[in-house]
Amino acid sequence: MVDIKELARIGNDQFARLEEVPDFTVTSNTVNHGQQWPTAQYSGLMGVPGGQDISPHLAWAGAPEGTKSYAVTIFDPEAPTGSGFWHWSVGNIPADVTELAENAGTPDGSGLPAGAFQLKHDGGSRGFIGAAPPAGHGAHRYIITVHALSVEHLDIPEDASNAFFGFNRFGNTIGRASLTVYGIIED
Repeated sequence: MVDIKELARIGNDQFARLEEVPDFTVTSNTVNHGQQWPTAQYSGLMGVPGGQDISPHLAWAGAPEGTKSYAVTIFDPEAPTGSGFWHWSVGNIPADVTELAENAGTPDGSGLPAGAFQLKHDGGSRGFIGAAPPAGHGAHRYIITVHALSVEHLDIPEDASNAFFGFNRFGNTIGRASLTVYGIIED
C-alpha cells in the first residue's frame, strides 16, 4: 500500500527515492549556495529582462574513488509543470575534468570538454537556459548537481529526454555534489 503522507513529504525532491551516495563538493565563481542567480543567468530567451542564458561557472572536488566520468544537471522543481523544469543536462564529462567555465553551456557545446554532450533543456533547445520563474510565483530553487559516475560513457541517443538521462545515471552514480540557488521575479 502506498503511504500518501510519505509521498507528500517527499514532494518534488529529485533524489528522495534514489540510493544515497557519498557527497563531494561543487562550488561556483558565478553564484553561491543559497544566493539568487545573477541577472546573466536568467533567461532572455524566455523574456526575462537582462537575462542572457549564460551557464554558471562550476568547479568540483573530492569525488569518490572509481569516478570515471561526470554529469551535470540544473533542475527547477518549483516550475509549474507538474514535473519541474530541466535547465541544463551535460553528460560524458571526462573524469580528469573538474571545472566548467562560465558560459560553457552554449547551444553549440563548444565550451564543453571533448566527448561531452548536452541534451535539450525543457525549453526545447540544447545548452543552458536560464531561470524564468513566472512573475509573482515566488522563489524557485535551481538545484545544480554534479554526478560522479562509475562508467566512462553513458551511451544514450542525442535526442534522449532528461528522464531517460536520469534513468541511465541511476545505478551508475557513485557520488553527488549539489548546490542550490534561487530565482524570483516580482510582479
